[in-house]
Amino acid sequence: MRPDLRARLAAARAQREREGLLRRVRVCDVLPGGRRVVGGKVLTDFCGNDYLGLASHRELLAALTRAAAAEGVGTGAAHLVSGHRGEHAALEEELADWTGRQRAVLFSTGVMANLGALQALLSAGAMPGRETALCVQDKLNHASLVDGAQLAGAELRRYPHADLEGAARQLAASPDLPALLATDGVFSMDGDVAPLPALAKLCRDRGALLYVDDAHGVGVLGPHGAGSLAAAGLSASDAPVLMGTLGKALGCAGAFVAGDADLMDAIVQFARPYIYTTAMPAALAAATRAALRLVREDTEGRRERLAANIARFRAGAAQLGLPLMPSTTAIQPVVLGDAGSTLAAARQLERAGFLVVAIRPPTVPRGGARLRITLSAAHSEARIDALLEALGHIPLPLQAVAV
Repeated sequence: MRPDLRARLAAARAQREREGLLRRVRVCDVLPGGRRVVGGKVLTDFCGNDYLGLASHRELLAALTRAAAAEGVGTGAAHLVSGHRGEHAALEEELADWTGRQRAVLFSTGVMANLGALQALLSAGAMPGRETALCVQDKLNHASLVDGAQLAGAELRRYPHADLEGAARQLAASPDLPALLATDGVFSMDGDVAPLPALAKLCRDRGALLYVDDAHGVGVLGPHGAGSLAAAGLSASDAPVLMGTLGKALGCAGAFVAGDADLMDAIVQFARPYIYTTAMPAALAAATRAALRLVREDTEGRRERLAANIARFRAGAAQLGLPLMPSTTAIQPVVLGDAGSTLAAARQLERAGFLVVAIRPPTVPRGGARLRITLSAAHSEARIDALLEALGHIPLPLQAVAV
């Protein structure tokens, strides 16, 4: 008799609940000043990705409103049909100029960008009966990078986190296949930055294409906020493919992939999530253009304020003996190890007025459950100090150690 699919799903859910790993959706209504209303309680958000506090900026709201009045809400078609508007084209040109690349291609989400770009680059033109290509990835890459390589049918090989020798071994394992090495620029759960110059040299030496997912780097790192590659002094020839998101530091939604014209044309031709998806609203593209201008000029000193907030938090955490990871970015995880202890700590912080989500397996490895604290330019010094005081009252499990 055929096994029952519903029963299998129910058993998997029950196991996740027994292990304290069940996920639940909560409504978080927005208030000014980075606050949220959750379950009727006002909380300060210390887990979102609005790193520069731009999501509610008056210039973004004005641009969105003007464009919506002229363009409507939905575009009604994919980019390759009739959904590609002037605002999309202008945004792609500005993103390419910002990142120092010939062309950029818009996607509706970062996950879709990684799925589509990797599927296109790794599987297009594959020979029948052979793997499409070799894809080498850091063990801590975002899930969408892993899924993109699997969707492409690539030979996927992963190396220990930030281990250059491990990456070299994996590239050498299949010398007869075309190769792409994909890495996060800033790792979303640890907050550290990939060894990008060394990876770029490795890829040049081994004839591999370097693909960098800089979702958490664009907007906050490097000259004019152009990201972790710019911060490392790397050019488009060093890292031919860059993915960035528009819903984090830029305060909007969507994503882009940027690179040379030939690679970007391959993505337009072969990336199924691009070809078969309705284009993002033109009004959203207009708001993103406004955000990009603010980020590039940064006349309000938002990146400087964010850096000061990160330094303040780390200094206070060190005084408390909190087990921070070696991150200099806005992502500041407090690793507690045990999922149950981490959930309890998140609830304790919530009672104190702070929204900090407990990140548990499978998002992070077993034994690596953590409070993923994120800093924003919108946070005041008083709010950061209050969070630190609340963290000082959380009992640390024996396994909570600085990584």
